[in-house]
Amino acid sequence: MEHVRVAIIGAGFGGIGLAIRLRQAGIGPVLVLEKADEIGGTWRDNTYPGAACDVPSHLYSFSFERKADWTRRYSGQAEILDYLRHCADKYGIKPRLNTEVHEAVYQDGRWLLTTSSGTVRADVLVSATGQLNRPLVPDLPGLETFAGKAFHSARWDHDHDLTGRRVAVIGTGASAIQFVPHVAREAAELTVYQRSAPWIITKADRAYTARQHGLFAALPATQDLSRALIYALLESRALGFVTWPKLLKIMERTSLRRLRAEVADPELRRKLTPDYALGCKRILLSDDYYPAIQRPNVELVTDAVKEVRPEGIVSSDGKLRPADTLILGTGFRATEFLAPMRVTGRDGVTLDDVWHGGAHAHLGVTVHGFPNLYLLYGPNTSLGHNSIVYMLESQFAYILGCVRSGRVLEVRAEAHSRFAASMRELSKRSVWTSGCRSWYLTEDGANTVNWPGYTFAYRRATRRPDPADFRVLPAPRADAVPDAQGAKDLG
Repeated sequence: MEHVRVAIIGAGFGGIGLAIRLRQAGIGPVLVLEKADEIGGTWRDNTYPGAACDVPSHLYSFSFERKADWTRRYSGQAEILDYLRHCADKYGIKPRLNTEVHEAVYQDGRWLLTTSSGTVRADVLVSATGQLNRPLVPDLPGLETFAGKAFHSARWDHDHDLTGRRVAVIGTGASAIQFVPHVAREAAELTVYQRSAPWIITKADRAYTARQHGLFAALPATQDLSRALIYALLESRALGFVTWPKLLKIMERTSLRRLRAEVADPELRRKLTPDYALGCKRILLSDDYYPAIQRPNVELVTDAVKEVRPEGIVSSDGKLRPADTLILGTGFRATEFLAPMRVTGRDGVTLDDVWHGGAHAHLGVTVHGFPNLYLLYGPNTSLGHNSIVYMLESQFAYILGCVRSGRVLEVRAEAHSRFAASMRELSKRSVWTSGCRSWYLTEDGANTVNWPGYTFAYRRATRRPDPADFRVLPAPRADAVPDAQGAKDLG
């Protein structure tokens, strides 16, 4: 049976980044397991036209691997995927591809992984599966009867030519905002089904010039300055998200002024006007969505989808709109962390048992009852205002501190419970729990996705593990700590 020091599940930003940091620290062997045939995570899966990041490139990248020649302020999917490939190649990270982890069981002080390509034993297990990896397919009556081509935006069918077709798009979230303008230019008819109007702010994207590339390359400090300025600007929004939501009224007024200026038809403008507080759902960035939705070949429908028929979509007003192509822009199962993998910890308790009613983890990283299991991009560590890569790098440092100890660590129940209670309390005053329904929340309205605070506070909290938060379990054998790194006391 193969035995490694650290097994990492997932080869996106989290898995690749942590593997690099572990390698730099001399900790190994490290095995990265990836179920797909390519690395990249969400940037591998989401190849729909217009796919791009809504965080500026200089901040949506590793601090230890700067890139001077980003082509645009907001990079597209292909360039981000190339960046991740570059990072893996440069630092010698070679994930085991086409290997899905079906089950992980804590047994005799180690983790036993059952994968599609065999069994692996690991001293430390890290989940880097992310939150946006399982497409959400809505339970629409008759969906299976649709006679045309149907696919989710995260599984885009590039072989299906949209030219001249009647296309129906269900959903107006972050993905649809990006691909709808492209579909509108190709399709003969496009019908967009909207459940609730999103808040949209200007993106102000631009291409970097050769002169700027030269400056970034010649003076790396200018990259640092760009990164710092972007971080400060984005972080300032947290004042509205988690401290004084009323501050977001300023952004609301700006967004509504833009809507009035760009959309002349009062009825269409009414449909595009959100009926909830800005920030309660994900704020979207776009400069081309409003023009696209006003094209003569595009119709925005706000009546609910009643059923899908072989020839089209029936809305709640009883009207049938023909379609030969159906695109689901319905997001992801963001609150179902680690699913469908089964994870069993100490004493036979599963994560499903512990997370019944909603996921929770100490600092979003460790779970009581699951020794030497660490989560990247876990519960309450996503963001509505800043770069998730910044949060991931905070988690890298924290996990590295735990792994370096060479011990079997389990977060104490009281530390775990205390943190979960603080997340519930802090979320109460956040804009995310102000009354709307979103993918940030569980069915009963609990925020298990977003960090209800400032990212610099999270970095401070994760700078190093607090020994008081953990108990040290007996090592399974004397060889539990490999020779590659000297064991250190926690903290």
